Parts: sequence; structure tokens; C-alpha cells
Amino acid sequence: MDLLLNTVQSYDWGSTTALPRLMGAEPTGEPQAELWMGAHPAAPSQVRRAQGLLPLDRIIAADPEAELGAAALRRFGPRLPFLLKLLAAEAPLSVQVHPDRAQAEAGFALEDALGVPLGAPHRNYRDAHHKPEMIVALTAFRGLCGFRTPLQCADLLDALRVPALRPHVDDLRTLPEASALEQVFTAFLRPPTGLGLVGTVTDAVVAAAAGQGPYQADFAAYAEVARAHPGDPGLLPALLLRYVELQPGDALFLGAGIPHAYLSGLGVEIMASSDNVLRCGLTSKHVDAAELVKVVRFTAMPTRVLRPREEAGEEVYPTPVDDFRLSRFRLSAAGAARRLGAGAPQIVLCTEGGAELASVGGVLRLGPGQSAYLPAAAEASLKGTGTVFRATVASPPPRAFH
Repeated sequence: MDLLLNTVQSYDWGSTTALPRLMGAEPTGEPQAELWMGAHPAAPSQVRRAQGLLPLDRIIAADPEAELGAAALRRFGPRLPFLLKLLAAEAPLSVQVHPDRAQAEAGFALEDALGVPLGAPHRNYRDAHHKPEMIVALTAFRGLCGFRTPLQCADLLDALRVPALRPHVDDLRTLPEASALEQVFTAFLRPPTGLGLVGTVTDAVVAAAAGQGPYQADFAAYAEVARAHPGDPGLLPALLLRYVELQPGDALFLGAGIPHAYLSGLGVEIMASSDNVLRCGLTSKHVDAAELVKVVRFTAMPTRVLRPREEAGEEVYPTPVDDFRLSRFRLSAAGAARRLGAGAPQIVLCTEGGAELASVGGVLRLGPGQSAYLPAAAEASLKGTGTVFRATVASPPPRAFH
């Protein structure tokens, strides 16, 4: 077992207080958006070994079978296939979407063949991996996730009473679902210049947020987006997405092709270890509208809030991918120690109270915000008081997603 030393990412949308409060540290005054736990090459966790501090990706590369286990090595290659994060949003993130595995492989190969540098700001595919992800709320958490039905989109846009939106409302009411969503979404990615449409819609959204009606909470969220990103045309495609509120313990799974944006809150996020993000707007970063439309799935879907399933004292969040498996332990002083079996790499994160990991190599004590890495060969017991999350790979591959 190794105590992880992790990197805080200071993105401008991050909270200045949420992560310091959780970890019992003094705020620095700078936004602290994400705490990364894993072996992603952009910010690998470090562990202390006899040679000194070493990044986890180097440790895995030196002996991948011992660190990952034979099964994970066969399925994912010599890399940790998941990345665990604490995410603290104080302002809206960009609306974004992630490719599936085939799209990532094809897009990465094409950009390589064209000679686009990996670090180029206009590069869409930085690796050949898909990037499904899940967020579990630690506090009240808000976001936009997936398309409404075309008729719901039409009703919402109609309520803004903006004449320039009328043709799009008509398309949403008359075209088949996929065609309607694709046509309006694509048009919103490239709004006409010189007509002041974004400003007009912004004013209408702010006015609607102050009123009444079935979409008032949605309009309040969109008004928040507009204030955070004034004049950004990404507000328009965001209007097609469902507004969702999570309570602590609730989760959202975001598969390939689902446009989404987090608005505010603190949560535990787990994802396949990839950098592939295509953005729809609400960002100063590169937006490739043509490539984006190839990746987005133009299907309306209800917001599906996930809750964990009890499995032998472990609360498991169900997902349809095998890159990661996330579970939660709610520990009490009177409870029995929980066994963390060997066979796959694991990261254990304490988010509340305190926990003690014991193995043949010794004992690690974790407080809120602290995490530990267990290689595939390590077996440990877990006890304490509070809440601990466990990240690993799904083995055997996940059951049907219901």
C-alpha cells in the first residue's frame, strides 16, 4: 500500500473553499477545482518509495503485471485504466462530450497521420481511449446532462418569446427526434453573426429566470451560465440540455456522446483515463463544431440518477463499463472490518471521518481528502468511522446496466 500525494488543478471554475474545507486546510485564495488520484501522465499521483518520491505511472510501467494484475493488463494494456478525482465546481464548466472507443481510436490515428502535435490547442484527440465518467455528489450538486425531448426543447424555447428562435421551435415540433435535435443543435453551434442573437437570448433567459412556470429552475441555471460566460454562443446549445440536481450520495453516469456540463457542487468523479474532450461552448478553448456533431448522440433521454446497490456491506454504483468500478463504504466504530481483496489495482479515498487500512506491509491512516493506492497483489482490511470510496476495475466485466 502507498499513501498518494496528489495534484490539485486550479482551473478558474473551481471553488476556493470546498476542497480546503474537506481536507481541513487553509484556503489559498486560488480556485481549487480538482484533486487527481491515479496515474494519468498529465498529473500522476506520487508515492514515497526507497528511491524517494516516484510518479505512479512510472511505478506501473516498471512492472505492469504486478501492479495491475494479469486480467487488467490483458484488457487495458500497461496503464491504470481509471482516474479518480475530487471535483469542486463554483462556476459552470464548458458544455462537452466524449467519444466512444472506436471514435477515439479513429480520431487519434487521423490526427497523428496529419501531423497535429499532441499538445496543439486545436487537437481533438489526445489519446486513443474513450472517456465514460461518473460523478457522485458529496454536497448538493447541479449540472446539465443529455437532451430533452424535441417537444420539451420547443416548449422551453417558445417560453423565451424570441422571434429569431421560431424556426428552430418549428423544426423541433415537426422533424423526427434525431433530425430535430441535430439540426437545431448544429445551428446553435454556429449562430448567425451580426444579429445579436446570443445577447437577445441572454436577456430573455434572465427575464424568464425571474418569472414563474415549469422551466423556471432551468432558466435560473441558464441565467447562471450566461453570467459566467457573457456573450458565449455556447449558451444556445446548452438550452437543449436537461437541468439536474443531485443530493449527497446520488450519481450520474455519462457515456459517450452525451453532452453535459457541471454547474456547482462537490463530488467524487471517476472516469476512464483519457484526455479526449470535444467542447460545445462556454469556453475559451477550441470548439470543432464539425467533429463535435459526429460524436454527439442525438437521442433524448430522461435524467437517470443512480444510487448504489448494497453488495456484502459495500455500496456499489452500477455502470455499463469495465474501465472502472466505484463503491462506497460507510464505516462505524462498531462495524466489522471490510476486506479489500487482491487481483486488481485499487485507490481508496476517505471523504469524511477517518479510516485505517491494514495489510501485511503495515497500516495506513487516512483522513478526509487522503487516498491510498493498492497494487493488484495487495490485500487489505478497512475499518474506521466515516465515508470511504473505493475505485478499481470491474472484474468480471459489469452486468447489464438497469
